[in-house]
Amino acid sequence: MDAEISLTVDGVPRRLTVDTRTTLLDALRERLGNPSPKKGCDHGQCGACTVLLDGDRALSCLALAVAHDGAEITTADGLAAGGELHPVQQAFIDRDAFQCGYCTPGQICSAVGLLDEVRRGWPSSATPDLGAAPDLSHAEVAERMSGNLCRCAAYVNIVPAVQQAGGAGGSGRGTGR
Repeated sequence: MDAEISLTVDGVPRRLTVDTRTTLLDALRERLGNPSPKKGCDHGQCGACTVLLDGDRALSCLALAVAHDGAEITTADGLAAGGELHPVQQAFIDRDAFQCGYCTPGQICSAVGLLDEVRRGWPSSATPDLGAAPDLSHAEVAERMSGNLCRCAAYVNIVPAVQQAGGAGGSGRGTGR
């Protein structure tokens, strides 16, 4: 069965007809031609398909497109405004936080979502004092990014990149602290 839906993808309103079983990932990649979110495992275990769905990070391979009619989707491609890289994108470049780059769009969207969660004061299992605001310690960032896998093992540079983008500075290239 087909359904007509509307999505705003990277700031552009789009209308499309999809089979009701179509995932948001497949709608973005196959129907709208947006290659930014990647199909890794297609089971919600790797994070390569992470996008911002109405401002919160989401695994697009697990979301049915019809369930998000009217939603605003931001992919890593949509983060750069006016030709300027988003601070997370710039930090990934500054800290050499990618190798092959396949997981990078999902990592970047997840990091943007993580920083917003920290700003909102949402604790994670790594937050030492659940009554206090979380910080961008290595443990906090590593825990919050744990749903995004990298085959190249660029983790040692991803954590400092997220810390830099969040204003914590990180501890230097490649140290992972």
